[in-house]
Amino acid sequence: QVQLVESGGGLVQAGGSLNLSCAASGSTFSIFNMGWYRQAPGKQRELVAVSGSSGTTDYADSVKGRFTISRDNAKNTVYLQMNSLESEDTAVYYCYIHYFSNWKWADYWGQGTQVTVSS
Repeated sequence: QVQLVESGGGLVQAGGSLNLSCAASGSTFSIFNMGWYRQAPGKQRELVAVSGSSGTTDYADSVKGRFTISRDNAKNTVYLQMNSLESEDTAVYYCYIHYFSNWKWADYWGQGTQVTVSS
């Protein structure tokens, strides 16, 4: 069974930084995409950043130049360095993996970590 453990959320002032991390463990699997989504109150969940197994990355336009996603494949861990945070970045951030196990593809989400940016 897959488990995702997220950490690094919290309260920060506008212009500050936070670093989120998410470690995957559990069943034998091959992880392909690892990424982060977020959901603000009253809004739909949206993609923030994703990292492919080949090293490719993609970002939401709203975070380009401010957020950086990285991963450590040996540790099955993905990170999100968030700089120049804005009040609009306030949301619950969810870790996400797309993986292959037991001859099938699957997706798994973490429980979320709150990020609050005060203006």
